[in-house]
Amino acid sequence: MTKSADTHCPYCALQCAMTLKSPAASAATGLAPAAQPGPAPVPAAPALEGLALEVNGRDFPTNRGGLCRKGWTSASLLQHPGRVTEPMLKGPDGVFRPVSWDEALGRVTAAVKDARARYGADSVGVFGGGGLTNEKAYQLGKFARLALGTSRIDYNGRFCMSSAAAAGMRAFGLDRGLPFPLEALDTASTILMLGSNVAETMPPFVQHLQGVRDAGGLIVVDPRRSATAAFTSNNGGLHLQPLPGTDLTLLLGLSHVVIHEGLLDADYIQARTTGFDAVVRSVNAYWPERVQSITGVPAELIRETARRLASGASQGGSYILTGRGVEQHVDGTDTATAAINLSLLLGLPGSARSGYGTLTGQGNGQGGREHGQKADQLPGYRKITDPAARAHMAKVWNVPESLIPGPGLPAVQLLRSLGQPDGVRCLFVHASNIAVASPDANAVIRGLRSLDFLVVCDFFMSETAAEADLVLPVLQWAEEEGTLTNLEGRVLRRRQAIQPPAGARSELWIMARLAEALEAPSTYSDDPETVFEELRLASAGGAADYSGIDYAMLDSGAAAYWPYPAGSTGTPRMFLDSFAHADGKAVMTPVAPRRRRAPIANPGRDSAAPAAKPMTLITGRLLEHYQSGAQTRRVAELLASQPEARVQIHPAAAAAMGITDGAEVSVANERGEVVCRAELSTAIRPETVFLPFHFPELESANRLTEAATDPISGMPEFKFNKVWVRLAAATPATSLLQTAEAS
Repeated sequence: MTKSADTHCPYCALQCAMTLKSPAASAATGLAPAAQPGPAPVPAAPALEGLALEVNGRDFPTNRGGLCRKGWTSASLLQHPGRVTEPMLKGPDGVFRPVSWDEALGRVTAAVKDARARYGADSVGVFGGGGLTNEKAYQLGKFARLALGTSRIDYNGRFCMSSAAAAGMRAFGLDRGLPFPLEALDTASTILMLGSNVAETMPPFVQHLQGVRDAGGLIVVDPRRSATAAFTSNNGGLHLQPLPGTDLTLLLGLSHVVIHEGLLDADYIQARTTGFDAVVRSVNAYWPERVQSITGVPAELIRETARRLASGASQGGSYILTGRGVEQHVDGTDTATAAINLSLLLGLPGSARSGYGTLTGQGNGQGGREHGQKADQLPGYRKITDPAARAHMAKVWNVPESLIPGPGLPAVQLLRSLGQPDGVRCLFVHASNIAVASPDANAVIRGLRSLDFLVVCDFFMSETAAEADLVLPVLQWAEEEGTLTNLEGRVLRRRQAIQPPAGARSELWIMARLAEALEAPSTYSDDPETVFEELRLASAGGAADYSGIDYAMLDSGAAAYWPYPAGSTGTPRMFLDSFAHADGKAVMTPVAPRRRRAPIANPGRDSAAPAAKPMTLITGRLLEHYQSGAQTRRVAELLASQPEARVQIHPAAAAAMGITDGAEVSVANERGEVVCRAELSTAIRPETVFLPFHFPELESANRLTEAATDPISGMPEFKFNKVWVRLAAATPATSLLQTAEAS
């Protein structure tokens, strides 16, 4: 085992730098964890007794030595007793039993061949994840298209970044989450943050907001008084608390003020954008008082926000940042576009000290979407329908272009096709817990159970793995080499610090062995650096060009921001000279709010029970947990702090339903029901409830979310769902897994 390894946290896209040490090495150096940044101090790292590795924060531009509670405890999973360490095959009795790797790979090979022979190549599907390294994401796309011969590949980033990505491509011709280094925020005069609670989802980020908060220039848009919104208190800035689902209207109102009060940057608009006149016409109907009547945000607060953004742009700089709260909607692409339009009116993108960006969530959510996991993309952010892109990849892969399938199905459609006559019958799942993390999770579980064969690559028996026919044990983050790309487009090195269990294998090894068994064209390596060298060639000339980056550069500590063509020095700040459209200009696109489907009336219940109250459900994360919770719910310290889902309700709304703090509550709609305890809080709007999405079974928030999607991005409607809330005593609890089977 290595005594010390510099690497990065396995969780969010902030990718905080850390050093993993053996206990002996830590004792010798006497290093102590760095203090926590943020509005509310987080306790120092707990003692990780009996573990093979200890975690120390490492000075790095994004985290400056700080880590959140998830990062401090990340090593505790490396020796977790629940670790899957050998292939597990489900028997006819539903019980998993260990099998050899030879038998496991033989079963997978037979299942793939059977599905292709009976139903065609597209009956085999692949669902990837934003937690895979760049090397694994790249080879997974290649494996799906060439070894499996299927177009049916997508990944959970469709649930995370797709709307922002689509809006960025539409406006700028290129999508990189933050097109500037995170440190640029340190000197800003004004920052407008919409739909992101970074104080809880990535706490070390908050230190980059300290300067603007001290200047009174932090503006947070959130229906809840989140920890990030609370950071605006004591003259730190403004909190705008709109009705859920009205962010697009609010942004149109802000643009209206910028235009009609003459706050825009006319020279910038003339020189660097197109579409201005159409946007002017599109916002004319959204004067502040009308926007107030729709969103609930006072008209004067709308005006003040617009004025502060304009003033900040002429001082230390203004930034507009969006997150999932405004993007995970059926109009998420248009909402992100409205935020970009506002930033273009103010002359922010491509400026040396201002900008627009979106906050990537998953650890490799940025790199994971650039190199081939998306249904419509080839490596280097190339469109799979582009003849030149297809010819380039055929040359790199040394195959006829005709062997590369066309575009597949975005995630929600892919999952909807599971087990259907013309859909996916054999599914591979990598780095994703779709049974908990997908919208309308009851329907997804039904789909998983209808498959002919489900193989899940994981290191724990997640809720999705529990549905599998075969579970293949893979490596955890500290057991592997590779690269990831953080939220600012910086490529980082992941380094091995510990040997994996003898029975676990890298996904690269699994893909290489299966490709061999399937007699696939091209080559497949199990060595990460070899795969990265091929990725460099594959990305060369593409929008996300990594051709100038190699392991030696990253190991030297060099900052590598893509695009990084060979011979260049990379691109820390994008669009300074031009945007990525042919004419070099950004495109302003008029957008308007879209009518949502009316929900089905209150689901049938005992007519003698008290009437349920209709509410709007929003979902999100907690400080202690990450994504579906498949990892963090196994960390004792984190689970002890947040052991269960709690539905956040305003006291006034709760009182009307006879709900007290801690009471069991039913939250239901036509898709399912969640039963959990109530948490009364004035931090939420009275007509709204909030549920974290980290928990399974009866506490699974995604049993309630709708699989309706944005027509451009394929993003599901996670943040605006109608539910009916009542005391749980009025409705006997029923297992939602049973409900999934019954329906």
